[in-house]
Amino acid sequence: MISQIKRIITISILVNGIGFNLWAQTPKDTLNTEVIEVVKPYVPTISDSFKITDQPPVTEEVVEKDSIQYQINSVPVASTFTPNKGKAKGVTKPVPEKLFDNYISIGFGNYTSPLLDAYVRTYPNRDAELGIILKHHSSQGGIKDVLLKDAYSDSKASIYYKQETNANIWKMGLDIKHGIYNYYGLPETPVFTEAYLDEIDPKQSFLGIEINGEIDFTDFFVKGAKIQMSSFTDHFNSNEQRFRIQPILELPISSERINFRFDLDYLNGKFEKYYNSNDEIHYNYLHVGVEPNFEVLRDYLSINLGAKVYYMMDLKNGEGAFKAYPNVDASYMLIDEVLTIFGGATGGLTYNTYEDLTIENPFLSPNFYSVPTDEKYRFYAGMKGKLASNMSYLVSGAYSQIENQSLYLLNPSKTDGIIEVEQPYELGNSFGVIYDNTSLIALNGELSLDFSKEFTFGGNVSYKMYNFENVEEAYNLPALKTSIFADYHDKKWRGSAKLFMMSDRKDMEVPYGIMTFAPEDYTVSSGTFIDLNAEMSYTFTERLSAFAKANNLLTTNYKRYYNYPVQGLQVLAGITYKFDL
Repeated sequence: MISQIKRIITISILVNGIGFNLWAQTPKDTLNTEVIEVVKPYVPTISDSFKITDQPPVTEEVVEKDSIQYQINSVPVASTFTPNKGKAKGVTKPVPEKLFDNYISIGFGNYTSPLLDAYVRTYPNRDAELGIILKHHSSQGGIKDVLLKDAYSDSKASIYYKQETNANIWKMGLDIKHGIYNYYGLPETPVFTEAYLDEIDPKQSFLGIEINGEIDFTDFFVKGAKIQMSSFTDHFNSNEQRFRIQPILELPISSERINFRFDLDYLNGKFEKYYNSNDEIHYNYLHVGVEPNFEVLRDYLSINLGAKVYYMMDLKNGEGAFKAYPNVDASYMLIDEVLTIFGGATGGLTYNTYEDLTIENPFLSPNFYSVPTDEKYRFYAGMKGKLASNMSYLVSGAYSQIENQSLYLLNPSKTDGIIEVEQPYELGNSFGVIYDNTSLIALNGELSLDFSKEFTFGGNVSYKMYNFENVEEAYNLPALKTSIFADYHDKKWRGSAKLFMMSDRKDMEVPYGIMTFAPEDYTVSSGTFIDLNAEMSYTFTERLSAFAKANNLLTTNYKRYYNYPVQGLQVLAGITYKFDL
């Protein structure tokens, strides 16, 4: 022990001596002293957990069960019941109705009225389709108390070719329409003799030829385009040509879309003369426009913010002007499937073409001057939805400001019953077209009720109130239209009925020789009318069915236009055959 202490003391003396010697030989340090902190990262540790090993004492209560004794006395019972083996119940699937590519319907009715309606198509290859459509309906006439021929004929033939590729879908078509009508609506005065009327051929015929095409791109900023070239002529050497092309560009941005609709529309028409002069009628219009739209689509909200901008040129008179209109609409679903509100503002230019007007009124005289209708603006709002799971509704209202609204007006007679006329439409039995500016308030309501999968009932009502600047009446424009319909169908039977009502329409009938007059002195009325139509069909097989139609079931010779009564009860029946090529 003493030797160890001596060793420690000797080592300590040696260490101190060496340190003193080093300190004496080290030069003085001129650097400033600094404090160096060494930071050690925190390393957490987990301590051992401590568990309670003691368990609380549990005292079990012993419950004695009562002893119950029972016995079963078996008594044989005679039974003749033998249970049947169970079988899995199959699910009966309804047989889907077989759809055919083609059909042909033929029929015949009173007033010597043949009917033809056919649609035939074939597939040259997997991505192509070729189709032909034929329609014809005519009548040899026979309206009571009509003195001139009142037969009519409507025919249409169409052929189209459609091609689908990975990049686009395009379609080209040719339509040919032919119609024959007669100016049979003679005024009550003057009284025409039979010999005078025997010299009158009231025939008017129309021929329309149109080449049309459209293309839709599947994945391209040019969404598609439509093109139309048409020619329309009549029995009196009138002719009208139209060319229109409408490309569409679309730029999708997330859930929104920006599209541009371009429109180039050219119209040219000629008539031999005016009704009251021998001057030739010629009109020539071209408008170029663009409609930019920004669409916002959400689950319950849709908004379209857009405008329509056109440059309208009257090429015959060397005039042109810019036209701009709003194109805004929005809809919002307040209550899912129950209430959706909508509204917007729009406007636009509409050509009054000879073809379009004669479709609405075939008794138009072939000497009117076409002027485009300019709807400055139209504000509208409404709501739609369901009052119950099987009852849907729509209510809407609109206010418009319109420039050059077209109206039909009876042409004055050029004969007193003795003077011969040059044309068969100069007997006070044709209509001209006049134009005037107006404001318009329009209200509309619709209701549809599905009683079952087989039976549907509904109706609609439309009310319009015009306020023209110059003319006394809204000639041949009804204020009220309403209709009620019912549809029924099952596996074999299909049927429908429609009750249609149109309110009174005013016109002006000026006798021969009257040059100066007050319009109210010669205002006439076509009267309110009600028309009830019905049709039904019965399916014999999946290919063959029979149908029957009845129009004007109330057998009233009401006037669609003044001096133009319609046929009475019209009944037509026929068969339809469906097939595949």
